Amino acid sequence: MATDDTLSTTGRADALRAATDDTHKALDAWVMAANPFASHERYGRYLLMQYEIHRDVAGPYADPALNGLIPGLARMARLEAVAADLTDLGLACPGGQAEAEGAALPEALGWLYVVEGSNLGGAFLLKAAKSLGLGETHGARHMVDPDEGPAAVWRAFKAGLEAPVLTAAEEARVIAGAEAAFARAHALARAWLG
Repeated sequence: MATDDTLSTTGRADALRAATDDTHKALDAWVMAANPFASHERYGRYLLMQYEIHRDVAGPYADPALNGLIPGLARMARLEAVAADLTDLGLACPGGQAEAEGAALPEALGWLYVVEGSNLGGAFLLKAAKSLGLGETHGARHMVDPDEGPAAVWRAFKAGLEAPVLTAAEEARVIAGAEAAFARAHALARAWLG
């Protein structure tokens, strides 16, 4: 049972969704309006954006403590698949410093929530990529659903997300991490697709 300075972890994903819903919808609308599937050139720019956001969370995906909370977290990472997709299109991976590399656990949970949530639309995006002649083994690997299906992976991720008992201040930091991840994704979208 939660004490006075802690919150129940029930519904952390729901709290994150509620706190970031407007930002999430705005990002989705902006990216789709930028028409990333209009051509190979536009799609390549979309991949560069994807590479940077996945690079930003490479540290949290590899973190032993987070992998203890979320079994299979390291296998959920898609950075290598995005890098292979870039290679398929003859593009180099951009350099730069990862934004969430040293994020503490509360913030890292927020970043991971954003990135894992973005994977839920993989089938829709893969269909759009196929219109460009790309697919599961060339140019759109990072969109391929895992063998167990995206819903099963999302449920496992959410179970781990809900696991830690956090103080009210730490819960606010989880939300701050998600907000930072969405802000970073917006900045990357403007930089690569603007």
